[in-house]
Amino acid sequence: METKNIMIVGVGGQGTLLTSRILGGLTIQAGYDVKLSEVHGMAQRGGSVVTFVRYGKKVYEPIVEEGQADILIAFEKLEALRYAHFLKKDGVIILNDQRIDPMPVVIGAAKYPSDIIENLSSNHRIYRINAIDEAKKLGNSKVFNMIVLGMAAKHMNFSKEEWLNVIEKTVPPKTIDINKRAFEIGYGLGE
Repeated sequence: METKNIMIVGVGGQGTLLTSRILGGLTIQAGYDVKLSEVHGMAQRGGSVVTFVRYGKKVYEPIVEEGQADILIAFEKLEALRYAHFLKKDGVIILNDQRIDPMPVVIGAAKYPSDIIENLSSNHRIYRINAIDEAKKLGNSKVFNMIVLGMAAKHMNFSKEEWLNVIEKTVPPKTIDINKRAFEIGYGLGE
């Protein structure tokens, strides 16, 4: 099997690291060699957070090179734009259609781009969702990342049951049910 390269990007506090642990756990459970790498910006202050998950028969290094990602899972629009150049020509972006202003925008030193979706769509295949709204329907906006992961799961070769099993083993016990429900919503929308 050729090595698969997944990037998960977002802003501190969005669950990027939890999502990478779930994906890492899933690939280990499936018997693959897995390498994870986490790059933290100002994660506690809303800065950029990037994780790489590489899996295959034998993986030698954890970093995904530019132009090599099969899937870019983005929890925020600007982060998708910032890291889209890592995607392969036939790669896909799973995008949470959310805007979080970075500090330069907050203080007025920069403008948030208005045409992010259009720019990304011109060069990449995008599957987008407002996962925050979907998570609010479940009664907990924090599980939006599981909805996005559910959509992304449709683009990977693992069964829904394998995903749910790893989610159950990875998330805090009192949040298992809502995280599994959130994942299933995204999985159903990932067609």
